[in-house]
Amino acid sequence: MAVEKVTRSWSNSINVVTIGEGDNAVRVGGETTLPFLHDEGDMPHRPKIALDVFDAVPDTWSGVLVQALGEAADDAVAWAKKGQEMGVDLISLHMTAHAREEDPASPQECAELARAVCDAVDLPLIVWGADEEKPDNAMYPAVSQALAGERCLLGAATEENYRTLTATCIADGHNIIGQSPIDINICKQVNVLVSDMGMPLDKIVIYPCNGALGYGLEYAYSIIERTRLAALGGDRLMSMPVLVEVGPEVQRAKEVKASEEEMPQWGSQAKRGIAWEATTAVSYLQSGADIVTLCHPQAVDLVKEYIDSFMDD
Repeated sequence: MAVEKVTRSWSNSINVVTIGEGDNAVRVGGETTLPFLHDEGDMPHRPKIALDVFDAVPDTWSGVLVQALGEAADDAVAWAKKGQEMGVDLISLHMTAHAREEDPASPQECAELARAVCDAVDLPLIVWGADEEKPDNAMYPAVSQALAGERCLLGAATEENYRTLTATCIADGHNIIGQSPIDINICKQVNVLVSDMGMPLDKIVIYPCNGALGYGLEYAYSIIERTRLAALGGDRLMSMPVLVEVGPEVQRAKEVKASEEEMPQWGSQAKRGIAWEATTAVSYLQSGADIVTLCHPQAVDLVKEYIDSFMDD
């Protein structure tokens, strides 16, 4: 007896957000189905990979990752160029120097670096602050103005701190990241607050503060999945593409940072870090992520292959 395949159609679609301008622009979102279910709906824009680039390599990162990045890790511009050579879709630039305790970088210095990275690559930019309210609110306007007209993705706006960034993005024509602490209600509230200031819904991307494999992945997965189900079911205030930070979160995991001398039973530290990053990324892609940020070049290759295979319907 033949078994009939059960499919489902949805009443709503995910907003399409355009990041970048001209020939280098990328578009995310637009789905009318859950991830990779091509016989139930459309995925007009494949999920995107962004390379995490920092103005200074975090002290907590594993030495094997820094070694894999090579000399490029000493210079954000060279690092971004390496990302373009790797074939990523976007550069995810993390500004941290303005928030350090000793000799912090000025907003103008941050703006000059962001502009230099933008000019060095033919890829759209995601620009992050240091998650420190006062220095970030001083940095955002300078960086945003320096990148005016580039339609970057700036973040992140939170429930407590969204006004400065939202006003800045509106003034300079950028998209905005709405950040929430793995809470679907706060996620929607941030979208409400940002849109009430005049930010169009198709210029907002959701960032749910995800964890890495072994560090709350399953909880973040369920929140992203619930967000996507709500959006496809008709909730326009949840119909935004989702961005997931994979690389920086994976670099916090002890399983990635522990050396082979410390934990010989865990095997090669180099292979372990790549596998941890790729596994975390593909898990979130299955939950509904439209953008994943990665650090390791070999993890980028693996995730690209995965996306290729699942976009071939």
